[in-house]
Amino acid sequence: MNNPYPINIKTGWRRTASVLMLASALFAMPALYAGQRGASYFGNAPLTNQDGKILHFYDDVLKGKVVSINFMFTNCGYSCPLETAKLRHLQKMLGDHVGKDVFMYSITVDPDRDTPEVLKEYMEKYRVGPGWQFLTGKESDIKMIRKRLDMYRESESDITEHNVNYIIGNEKTGQWLKRTPFDAPETLVTALVDRLQTVSGRAQRGGNYAAVRAKPNITKGEDLFRSRCSACHTVGAGDEIGPDLLGVADRRDRLWLIRWLKEPDVMLREKDPVAMALFNRYKQVAMPNVKLIDSDIQHLITYLQNETRRVHARSLGRQTHLETLSGQVLR
Repeated sequence: MNNPYPINIKTGWRRTASVLMLASALFAMPALYAGQRGASYFGNAPLTNQDGKILHFYDDVLKGKVVSINFMFTNCGYSCPLETAKLRHLQKMLGDHVGKDVFMYSITVDPDRDTPEVLKEYMEKYRVGPGWQFLTGKESDIKMIRKRLDMYRESESDITEHNVNYIIGNEKTGQWLKRTPFDAPETLVTALVDRLQTVSGRAQRGGNYAAVRAKPNITKGEDLFRSRCSACHTVGAGDEIGPDLLGVADRRDRLWLIRWLKEPDVMLREKDPVAMALFNRYKQVAMPNVKLIDSDIQHLITYLQNETRRVHARSLGRQTHLETLSGQVLR
């Protein structure tokens, strides 16, 4: 899988303020597990991947690697689907480095339900590429792993209360950083590039990675679309995991659309006919409830309307230009 976003970082690298803050936090942060690395600290519990292969947590998952690890469960209707979609975007940006320089793992917190077969089906729904493995195992072992990575809270009383569980790290150096699924994938690429330099001993500035470009004066609606929607949807660029949202604010009843953005999980439980048609059309990938408040929804709808008009205007301008060129050729 080649990197679809080529750029020469040596000549074109630009970091946004958020990336600089992340990098500062990354290297100012104490090595959480310094002096405690190794199987004696992390444990070496056996886990099973989506293909039924046994991987030992320290020897096969962590040892000497730069890793991206998130904890999820396939039946989640809140943060997990969005997190998976975001990480898929990250995987596409990293390209061939996944499985070679960066190792991606998703570990279920619901092992009784999430068998290897269920995990494999989940991966297919999200079009997960090679180099990213989904793991299951004994509940007690997974709890121990979460504790060792400081990703477990004793106050959790139910599986649906799990926090956003995503961490990146370099086991060799003992550097670790907790993130959220709402981080821009470009920001995560930046952190992993820095870790790649450390673990490989090679200068990566000349490599091909996604550019991190500052975009001034971004609207609230665009920010929401980027952070909550763009991993699964486009506006005018075709279907992705979910449908193209070009013109959606005009096609759908406004009250229906507002409710769908606010509580899609409830509408799916109620078997709303439009919601179910979308669910079945897009490989039964459930629209996640990303906890939008009323004002967020209005900002997002306004952005979708404005972006639809912009795409149509651009298309019309291109058509007019082609007609003008055609006319000049015929004269």
